[in-house]
Amino acid sequence: MMEHMANSMIGGVSDNNVWYVDSKASNHMTNDGKWFRDAKDLKTPGFVETGDDTTHPIRQIGKVPLSMQDGQTKYLKDVLHVPTIIKNLVSVGQMVEQGLQVTFNPNGCFVENMKNQGKLIAKGERNGQMFTLDVNMLEVNSMLFRNGKGVGDIGIWHKRVGHVNL
Repeated sequence: MMEHMANSMIGGVSDNNVWYVDSKASNHMTNDGKWFRDAKDLKTPGFVETGDDTTHPIRQIGKVPLSMQDGQTKYLKDVLHVPTIIKNLVSVGQMVEQGLQVTFNPNGCFVENMKNQGKLIAKGERNGQMFTLDVNMLEVNSMLFRNGKGVGDIGIWHKRVGHVNL
């Protein structure tokens, strides 16, 4: 199973809105550079090693906004931009270092802020033996629209507003 997961993380297209909660990942990471806020280049080159013993270069580090199901935006801090992986990973170890508690049970996974009396700040679904966070990238999509980068699919606009010039 682990080898299959590692092999599926290399090359191809990412599951854009799916963030896998991973207890073996050393850092949060994604291949999508446009999601980053306050991204910084690394002072020295770095690499991520996956379960199949291949290495992947880290391009930048920064924070990524995630829109939670309750409408609030939370930021994953110290996320690595690794262009050659295809899964978005949330590191359990990194969340624990940031004062969060992550619990897993048959109903899903739950992230609580221990600095705020154990307040639930995120939850996730269980998909077999994998857990994913219930988040979406609405803030990121709206940010791209504001910056003129989210208008690319004219077909979607046509379906939404039709021929506005008629």
